[in-house]
Amino acid sequence: MKIAYVFKTSMSSTFQLGTMILPQLQRNSHGVDVAGMFFFDDNIFCLKKGDPIGEKLSKIAIEKNMLLMVCDACAVRRNLAEGTLEQCGSGDVKARGLVDGVVAGCFPQLYNALGGNPPDQVITL
Repeated sequence: MKIAYVFKTSMSSTFQLGTMILPQLQRNSHGVDVAGMFFFDDNIFCLKKGDPIGEKLSKIAIEKNMLLMVCDACAVRRNLAEGTLEQCGSGDVKARGLVDGVVAGCFPQLYNALGGNPPDQVITL
């Protein structure tokens, strides 16, 4: 089974991802294939260059061809993307200051990115 995660609630990237999902991915014991992860609000901070969670996740994502996407508007508001709020949703906003492999986008970009590797389920945390 393939799944995608959406990290929306406060601290879900540091708690559920950092203490449960990431260690399981590192041990190859997660039990499902992860097609991608989409990060909202302050959850994107775990993907800043140098953050232990983000650096470990980046390595796994690159090895497993897993999408890592941050909400473009959330990234612009936190100075972690190049672009403007008016460009959000267009695909023109570029992530910056984040670990390797992270892209910025909105739902149209998410749907397009996962289109070739669609998940069977989406889990929002």
